[in-house]
Amino acid sequence: MADDARETARLWRINRTIHELVNDRGFQVSDEELKMDLNTFQAHYAQNGRVDRNLLNFFTNSRLNPSDQIFVFFADEKSVGIKTMRRFIHILDEKAIQRGVIIYPTAMTPSSRKVIAQMAAQYTLEEFAESELLVNITKHKLVPRHEVMSPEEKKELLDKYRLRESQLPRIQLGDPVSRYYGLKRGQVVRIIRPSETSGRYASYRMAF
Repeated sequence: MADDARETARLWRINRTIHELVNDRGFQVSDEELKMDLNTFQAHYAQNGRVDRNLLNFFTNSRLNPSDQIFVFFADEKSVGIKTMRRFIHILDEKAIQRGVIIYPTAMTPSSRKVIAQMAAQYTLEEFAESELLVNITKHKLVPRHEVMSPEEKKELLDKYRLRESQLPRIQLGDPVSRYYGLKRGQVVRIIRPSETSGRYASYRMAF
């Protein structure tokens, strides 16, 4: 019973973080989901004291472009293999959604990761371990605020300072913040830090 309670609290935190992530990427998420407390989460998703991961799956639309959708899939297989990946892809195909995030309990087999690479031309697929979502990395006090710039803002930045892309500092695609925002190669983030003299200052990094 105590183990079930700990697992419920753990999945509640993971569920909250993935909703914050999707919201921060510009997709529609209700305040109810973002602010859901543990008791409400348990009432919604726990059956006989255990959370059913299948009930945590959800999809939503971009706030700017309703046709742009994302599907979040909680795998219940501890080590995700081909069978789970086929189920994940089948749901994306059935709903005609091109973006998908799979959240796995423990590990993904090499063959399941190959599926992500093989489907890259058709789908934008991402994977996160549950342990990576226990805490929202962007809310850590040592992580400054990151803002993903639009292509227009990036062009204005380069024109303003007469820079070439190659002159911008870099942020790796594998960086936890890059993964949180789903950065693509060439995208630029504005990083806001406090400053003792000017209140705050901005720096810029390009994903590579």
